[in-house]
Amino acid sequence: MGKRLFVGNLPYEATGEQLREVFGRHGRVTDVHLVMDRETGRPRGFAFVSYATDEEAAAAVAALDGADFGGRKLVVNEARERGSGPPPGGSRPGGAARTGGGHRSQGSRPGGFRPGPPPPVDLPPAHEERRRTRKKHGPQKERAPKPRWREEEDDLPGGNWRQWLNELDEDE
Repeated sequence: MGKRLFVGNLPYEATGEQLREVFGRHGRVTDVHLVMDRETGRPRGFAFVSYATDEEAAAAVAALDGADFGGRKLVVNEARERGSGPPPGGSRPGGAARTGGGHRSQGSRPGGFRPGPPPPVDLPPAHEERRRTRKKHGPQKERAPKPRWREEEDDLPGGNWRQWLNELDEDE
């Protein structure tokens, strides 16, 4: 039974024939699948290469992982099934796993990534106590009434504003 390899960090100009030629030097390649972007029709920078035997696939991983191809260092490893999650130790360089949860296959944002809830924060005990005892809808605050214009307020410190307007009309 054969094995399928993931090939990442490919130059966007790479073709299936070039991959078949390079990977064919290490065994019998049964299939090359260069992943294309649906919207633009351009390669996405990674591919899958299938070998006839597991030994040939292991030899290709050993020889081509980190090798230069079109000015870029290839990432070659055994392909995982969809939804199986990151490899042990994390999928990022240095073994750091992604934080924040979420799935790339779902979501309303472009690209489909929806971040998860923020990580929990250690709060001081006093704040935690207030948070637990706070009611959802407590009593409303007493608010001062909104100021409204009343007739008796016509006598302002600068004189009556209506009188001032009438004097302007008389001057014209």
